[in-house]
Amino acid sequence: MTVSNNDTQTESTAPALAFYGKMLTFSRLQLSTNELGAIEAQLAETLSNKSSNIPILIDSEVEQDLSVLIELLWSWGLQPIGVVTGLLDSQAIEQRLAIFPADGKRIERIIPSKKPLSAPKPIVEATSSNGVSDNDSADATASTSQTETTLSSAPTEMLLNAQHITSLIYDQMLRSGQSLNHVGGDLILTSSINSGAEAITDNSLHVYGRAQGRLVAGATGDKDARIFCQVFNPSLVSVAGTYCLRDNLPPHVIDKSVQVRFVEGEGLVFTVMDEA
Repeated sequence: MTVSNNDTQTESTAPALAFYGKMLTFSRLQLSTNELGAIEAQLAETLSNKSSNIPILIDSEVEQDLSVLIELLWSWGLQPIGVVTGLLDSQAIEQRLAIFPADGKRIERIIPSKKPLSAPKPIVEATSSNGVSDNDSADATASTSQTETTLSSAPTEMLLNAQHITSLIYDQMLRSGQSLNHVGGDLILTSSINSGAEAITDNSLHVYGRAQGRLVAGATGDKDARIFCQVFNPSLVSVAGTYCLRDNLPPHVIDKSVQVRFVEGEGLVFTVMDEA
C-alpha cells in the first residue's frame, strides 16, 4: 500500500510479479537429420495447418544450425521454447532458449497407421470410404458427425484454413510408456489407456474404454475443449493447461462415465454423465 503526501488518500499497488504453478503442455520434436528440406517435408505431412501454435522442445541427435531451424519451425506454426540438453546447448544459450534435462527413459511416441477422418466442409466433396453416399453411412458416423472426405481441387490456402478440423480415431490400447499426440482435431480412442500412457490433443479427447494415465485436451489453450471418458480413473487430467492429479479428483467421479471441461473462474468441472 502507498500513502499520498497529504495522508488523506491511499491506493493499493499490485506486486510486480508472482510465481504460481500451472502445467504447460508442449511436445518434443526429435530430429535425426539437419536437412531442412527433409524436415519441412515431414512437417507438411504431420501438420494440418500452419497456425497450431504448439510450444515444442527441440531434441536433436545431430548438429543443427539452430537459428535457421527455429525460423523454419516458426514458419510452420511451431514455437520452440527450448532444447533438450546435448549438442545444441551452446547455440541455445546464444538464442536465449531454455535447456531441459534429458529424460531417464523416453516415452514411445505412437504414429497411428489409420488415416484421420476429416469433418465435411461446403468446399469439399464428401464420400464414405466404401463408396456409398453419406446418408447410407450416417449410422457409422452419427456420434461424431464426421466422414472421410475426398478433397476437390482447391487453392492451397483453402486447405490450410485454420477451420479445417481433422479428427483421429485410434483403435488400439495405449500401453504404459506410450504417448499418442494429435494436432488439429478431436482424438477418439475406442479402447483403453493404461497407467503410464498419455493421450494428448489440442481439441477434445474421447475415451470409450477405461481411461488411466495422463489425459490432456486443449493442449494449445482451447478452453472449449472437453474430455469424455467411459470409465474415468486417470493419473492426471488437463484441459487448456489447467490440471488435476489423481489424488485431487472428486471421489464420486472415479470409475464413472465422466465429462471434464474448463470453466473460467472455477477451473476444471467434472460431471458424471449418467447423472447429468
